Amino acid sequence: MTAALTTEAGTDQLPEVADPINVTPRDARELTRHFLARLAELEEGTPEYQYARNTLIEMNISLVRYAAARFRSRGPAEMEDIVQVGVIGLIKAIDRFEVSREVEFTSFSIPYIVGEIKRFFRDTSWAVHVPRRLQEARVQLAHATEELSSRLGRTPTVSELSQLMSLSEEEVIEARVASNGYNSSSLDAAVSTGEDGEGVLADFIGTEDAALELVEDFHSLAPLIAELDERERLILHMRFVEECTQAEIGKRLGISQMHVSRLLNRLLARLRAALLTTG
Repeated sequence: MTAALTTEAGTDQLPEVADPINVTPRDARELTRHFLARLAELEEGTPEYQYARNTLIEMNISLVRYAAARFRSRGPAEMEDIVQVGVIGLIKAIDRFEVSREVEFTSFSIPYIVGEIKRFFRDTSWAVHVPRRLQEARVQLAHATEELSSRLGRTPTVSELSQLMSLSEEEVIEARVASNGYNSSSLDAAVSTGEDGEGVLADFIGTEDAALELVEDFHSLAPLIAELDERERLILHMRFVEECTQAEIGKRLGISQMHVSRLLNRLLARLRAALLTTG
């Protein structure tokens, strides 16, 4: 441990961290595991709970800055706002982390931090992210359309806009398409269906993604597979990744197809039982 840690007068079972923000990454990882485990045991609202939670936040600010670095092109003035928004994601990750899942906190928290930052951009700028060149082309397109409409007394064609903007017709069309991403409509927006009928936008777009329900299962399955021995993982990989037949697996491992079948059945039964227990 570094000098940032002291052993005097700390809270029960938790070391006192004199300067959490400046704890080294190595110490932060070790302390984070310890603090998260203790946090799960503490009663919310108690002084020790608040100490553990606040220390976790301060120790992991470096994670937020790391995640925010990918957005540095937006300028230093906005970077501080991005970091502050990222801290909200960090807090959500701390509150939702489950020690029993045996997942590294870094891997768990980064998606929360980045997701919160992206949500900030979504809510404060374009409804859909588009490249900066297309954002600039949209403004140019709006001015050109207004100028030509006033001059011609009608809506200008793509060719006419192309000449005024000094862009190819393909780029003008692309800018028009990108303009649709500036504002979004609510899925609950009313849509006329004709014959005095009315529905909502959600009824006409999108489909249910059946595979979405598997995301949580995959997340829970990963640490269970990691606990298997090398041969068991190889059998699963050959069967479900390489999509080998049981006969092909048996040939590669030097065992019978029946033996492969029994091994697979036992493996899948163990994983299924473990998933039901953790779920």
